[in-house]
Parts: sequence; structure tokens; C-alpha cells
Amino acid sequence: MKSLLLTVLLLGLVAVLKAQEAPSDDQEDFSGIWYTKAAVCDRNHTDRNKPMKVFPMTVTALEGEDLEVQITFWRKGQCHMKKILMHKTEEPRKYTAFRGKKVFYIHEIPVKDHCIFYYEGQNHGKSHRKGKLVGRDPEENPEAMEEFKKFVKSKGFQEKNIFVPEQLDQCVAESD
Repeated sequence: MKSLLLTVLLLGLVAVLKAQEAPSDDQEDFSGIWYTKAAVCDRNHTDRNKPMKVFPMTVTALEGEDLEVQITFWRKGQCHMKKILMHKTEEPRKYTAFRGKKVFYIHEIPVKDHCIFYYEGQNHGKSHRKGKLVGRDPEENPEAMEEFKKFVKSKGFQEKNIFVPEQLDQCVAESD
């Protein structure tokens, strides 16, 4: 009887500890790998000769609901990796980074496993905005793209500035 009571107490303790680890109902867990499906920004990237190359980004939930985002990007023929620490604000799905100079939002859309990462900030003294449609897998999703187009319009971007980057799994230097 004592062992049964001990087992029940132990299982109850494990359940309580697991509940404390899980995100609350009003907070979705954005941790994991995200693939960029489309992007838009103030500048027109559609006039480039080559498609922009993107790599999966990794989001890690930290204590206090902060997020760490690890991105890999291609610049001047080389791979570069950067980690961005995003600090949670009082507003749901709103974060600040770079000593508060940039504000990031995670905009949920009604398409499963997709959302929009949107940021506003200053770049060399000029205002800059960018939105990215991201998903948990690299496959195209027309429904998610339609939601992204609605978002783009609601934020005052020009739809012609939407670009679909070339999705790569890993960053490997190109040969000449």
C-alpha cells in the first residue's frame, strides 16, 4: 500500500513539473526549425539577377519567454551565421532586439505550422521594415502565401516587392 501511495505521489509530482515546463495556452511554442517561404521589405529585391538564397533558421525558447534566433545567410560568396536575442515585451508575440533598436512581431496566421516574422527598425539611420512568411517545412503552401499577401497589403507594402527566395538546406561555399 505504501508503494502504491508513493507511486501516485511521484506521478503527481511529475505531472506538476511537466505542466510548469509547458508553454501556457496563450503562448505558442515557436521553438524549432523554420523555413522562409517568402519575404517582403521596403526595398524591391525582385529586380536582382540571381534569386536570394536562404537557409532554415532555428528558434530556441529561453527563460522569461525570450527567444534566440539563429540565422545563416549568404553574403559575398561566403556563409555567415548570426544569433539574435529577442527579448519578450508585455505585448503578446512582440520582442525587441539589438538594445531595443528593432522590434519583432510574430504574426500568427490561420494556416497550420506557418506564421509571419515581421520587424521594424532603423538601418543606417533609415526606417526599415521586413516580413517573412515562415513554415515548419520547406514545401510551398498556396494558402499560406495568400495569407502573406493579405498581411503585406495590410502593412502597406507593395505586393510586387514580395520575393520567393531559393531555399537551401545548408550553407556551402560556391565554386567559381
